[in-house]
Amino acid sequence: MFTPRNSNDPLDGRFDHLDRSGRAVAQLARRPVWPVFAMVAITTAIAWWFLFAMAGAVAELSGSARPLGPGMALISELLPVNAGSFAATIADLCLSAETGAVLLFNPGADLFAALLIMWLAMAAAMMLPTAAPMIRTYAEIADTAAARGDPVVHPLILTAGYLTVWAIAALLFTAAQLVVASLSGVGAAGPAQGIVAGLILMLAGAYQFSALKEACLTKCRNPFTTLFARWQTRSAGVFKLGMEQGLWCLGCCWALMLIMLAVGSMNVIWMAVLTLLTFLEKTGSGRVTSRVVGAIVGLWGVALIFSSAI
Repeated sequence: MFTPRNSNDPLDGRFDHLDRSGRAVAQLARRPVWPVFAMVAITTAIAWWFLFAMAGAVAELSGSARPLGPGMALISELLPVNAGSFAATIADLCLSAETGAVLLFNPGADLFAALLIMWLAMAAAMMLPTAAPMIRTYAEIADTAAARGDPVVHPLILTAGYLTVWAIAALLFTAAQLVVASLSGVGAAGPAQGIVAGLILMLAGAYQFSALKEACLTKCRNPFTTLFARWQTRSAGVFKLGMEQGLWCLGCCWALMLIMLAVGSMNVIWMAVLTLLTFLEKTGSGRVTSRVVGAIVGLWGVALIFSSAI
């Protein structure tokens, strides 16, 4: 928790007694949102690098980009490859999995953990950047509160609550991936096939037109309403605020994340596309983006089902 500045302190707002590095640290301490943004940027970069490294390991171990899903053959030669890395170990566990019913009823702890790590990295890579407006809004309200002498909680606590929701969601996506893989008869990390993939895409497309999607998207676009109305001065309360915003975000984006099951959970091209679409949805206005995406994805699903049936 931040301690409000004493307006009677003669050194309030002055750091002339510090050296250059000390003044820089003191200025950051007065505006803690910037270290949080730096943490978000670094965490996102690490997550993306890990996912690219996993994709490179899959292409190397399998001898082709086919297990990565559509479009990945275009960049497979550019992916980083390090056979001894942690990312390569996780990729190997995903590739060596059984297929069919074995995945659903006896996936094994190693496989489940590997898929969970992959989904956690995916959530950080795709959803942390879209949380920046929420963090900025919280910091602006906190600055105003601190100027009045009110205690405020570090925005890192808010971010932790937001990420907790996506960590729980990663568990659910891991379980869903095992179910989808068992129904499709493919490896755990491979893209769903045929009718199963078509149904996933139709579900994701239809959700883009739903009232629940619109309600969650409205909350995501306007975090000020929730943060100001439910303002908290204790760490536990701010953590819950972060979780609440995380739930709105999950309600807005879960169907887009579900598309990864149809295109391949290690398909970094589609991860980038969906990250961009999510960012455009949350920072834009109106429902044009959501409905265009929903129509395209839904028609794609119908086409897959039709082609599988003939």
